[in-house]
Amino acid sequence: MANSSSSSPEAPPRRPEYVGFWKRLLAVVIDTLILTVIAVPLLLAIYGRDYFQIAQERGGLAGFWDFMIQIVLPTVATILFWRYRGASPGKMAISAKIVDAATGQPASTAKLVGRFFAYTLSLLPLGAGFLWIALDARKQGFHDKLAGTVVVYEDD
Repeated sequence: MANSSSSSPEAPPRRPEYVGFWKRLLAVVIDTLILTVIAVPLLLAIYGRDYFQIAQERGGLAGFWDFMIQIVLPTVATILFWRYRGASPGKMAISAKIVDAATGQPASTAKLVGRFFAYTLSLLPLGAGFLWIALDARKQGFHDKLAGTVVVYEDD
């Protein structure tokens, strides 16, 4: 007698759909806008209306709180979003996430920290590491290659 349970064969795993240059650029613009909306009012509240002049006179940063708000806060927030949400708010807005390139699973914290600091290398020379996303088969920038990550669309 044939087995009456209706078990269908498992579907083969879907190949990931990598997120390309323009969508990732849109995500960066969204993230930048969010950070600007948070940082500028804080900096103006701390340093006053002369903030921009003070920062310029001091070579870019007006002081300790400027460093904390423009460097430390975005660094920590970005890595925490990547770690706990798999994406920054901009990537979430385009339904993308960062995963381990080898396994497709969430990337380790160490890989995410490495990826963040590898952004600096992607900027050199002339942003070539970011432009590489447009040319690479898996849409990896230099920072992704160095960290062993890819950016993919979230499963529906």
